[in-house]
Amino acid sequence: MTSGTESATFRTATTGNSGSALTATERARNALRRIDEVDRPEVWITLRDADDILADAAAVDERVVAGENLPLAGLLVAVKDNVDVAGIPTTAACPEFAFTPEVTATGIARLVEAGAVVLGKTNLDQFATGLVGTRSPYGAVRCAWDPDRVSGGSSSGSAVAVALRIADIGIGTDTAGSGRVPAALHGIVGIKATLGIIPTHGVVPACVDYDCLTVFAQDLALATTAAGVMAGPDPLDARSRRWPAYVRLAASSTIRLAVPRPDDLDALCDEYREAFALTVAAAQQSGIEIEEVDISPLLDAATLLYDGAVVAERYAAVGEFLSGGPAGADPTVAAIVAGAEKPAAHELVADLDTLLRAKAQAMQILEGFDGLLLPTTTEHPTIAAVEDDPFGINRRMGTYTNFCNLLDMAAVAVPGRPTAEGNPFGIMVVVPAFHDQIAVDVAAALTGVAAPRFVDAGVDLAVFGAHLRGQPLHFQLEGLGARFTEEIRTSDAYRLMALNTTPPKPGLVRHGAGAGVPIVGELFRLSEAGLGRFLAALPAPMTLTSVELSDGRSVVGFGCTHDAAADAVDITEFGGWVAYRRSGR
Repeated sequence: MTSGTESATFRTATTGNSGSALTATERARNALRRIDEVDRPEVWITLRDADDILADAAAVDERVVAGENLPLAGLLVAVKDNVDVAGIPTTAACPEFAFTPEVTATGIARLVEAGAVVLGKTNLDQFATGLVGTRSPYGAVRCAWDPDRVSGGSSSGSAVAVALRIADIGIGTDTAGSGRVPAALHGIVGIKATLGIIPTHGVVPACVDYDCLTVFAQDLALATTAAGVMAGPDPLDARSRRWPAYVRLAASSTIRLAVPRPDDLDALCDEYREAFALTVAAAQQSGIEIEEVDISPLLDAATLLYDGAVVAERYAAVGEFLSGGPAGADPTVAAIVAGAEKPAAHELVADLDTLLRAKAQAMQILEGFDGLLLPTTTEHPTIAAVEDDPFGINRRMGTYTNFCNLLDMAAVAVPGRPTAEGNPFGIMVVVPAFHDQIAVDVAAALTGVAAPRFVDAGVDLAVFGAHLRGQPLHFQLEGLGARFTEEIRTSDAYRLMALNTTPPKPGLVRHGAGAGVPIVGELFRLSEAGLGRFLAALPAPMTLTSVELSDGRSVVGFGCTHDAAADAVDITEFGGWVAYRRSGR
């Protein structure tokens, strides 16, 4: 499911209500006024001085005037306070742990380089341990629309800063669901990319092998662009990864989604169960194919994040520090981390084997589907309820999120149909590793917006005949995960021939500048490995060669052999294959 317009411009993020463009300085002043207006001090652990924010914004304005192409020019960013920003203390919501880094985390540095302005560091469940947003000595972060309810954690402050429209972009982390649960509770977007795609250098670890940086935004387009800016390998992060040569770049033209059986939805509260049913029904009405599957193996794997030996990674991260009994330690977090000292090495080996087998099961469950559609979380509790049951509610809220990183999967969280009372309800599209673009495409289809491009990889391929959309061989491109990007025309150096083949195909032949006419075609992007597979299976008399487009670009495109063209009918006058076929000739 792709869109012909790959937008990287965000009117809602860069213009005012009147539609006139705002400078970075104007945007910064608006954000500072909004901070005073909403009066939510618990959102922030360190809010930067207004003069420093405005100075950074002015510098962005100067870069724009100088002609720099800044995809995030003047957008305001709230950064979770377990992520380093040079010169601002990193506390991980524990005052005694605080230090002031000299180097900004790679992901944040990339946002700033793209023109974003950091507002400050936000509150969180201490050491990123929790899904509720109340486990902090800096105060419980309250829900943006109901102060009696939790905000969701651990990336609570960043999500609420976006939900309150203070920040355009919120940066969180996600080990158990912290980049998705707060999004669900606030009706915003949360992107949790494949592990390692966004580097974690400069992030205080929770479970170092399963941590990732995440993005919150009001809309999918902005969240996707911010995640794309942050993505890419980093020599400072041994766990960082790049998009593989076989990466798929588009969902299917007819999307197929797996959804849980009713038995797998027992953890949902009644209003969320009803909202999920309405969301699934709406997806079906829009043309998305839905099939129930058994996700119990995934739910079983999810329990290992806290109940298995994998939790030892939390002790490795901060166990020694918390064992000293710092005054600012949250008692619930301290108890979880202290318990993580117990697992033996052989228990960890056994759990890793279990997770590997569960990952294989997950791939089998999703075979033939574009993704798995899940409710993001189970309920939206009050702060008082969490105080009465800090472990049980938190554990339940991670039912559908905890397995994702353990099984090396990616997810995009977006709003579903609201509850009967009109409150936000969130859903996730969960996909195997490196299928992130498919998750974005599906999320776009579910929410009725254009699908933005996330994965900046692959090779452009120009097609002019049987591989065009709606033509008999287009399925071959779709099977390789190719993404339609735009309609094109060649330069006037080409002539088009109707070849004597089955099925009928055209042959594009270069004759020289001015010796032909611009020929209509389509441009697709597919992975390097996909292009290799396509070429290896390409039958005679077709060839792939460099094709010159009307705008001066040269791309890989279809041609044909000389002998095939000599035995063909010249159809150049039609300007394209589809027009020729419609003529009935």
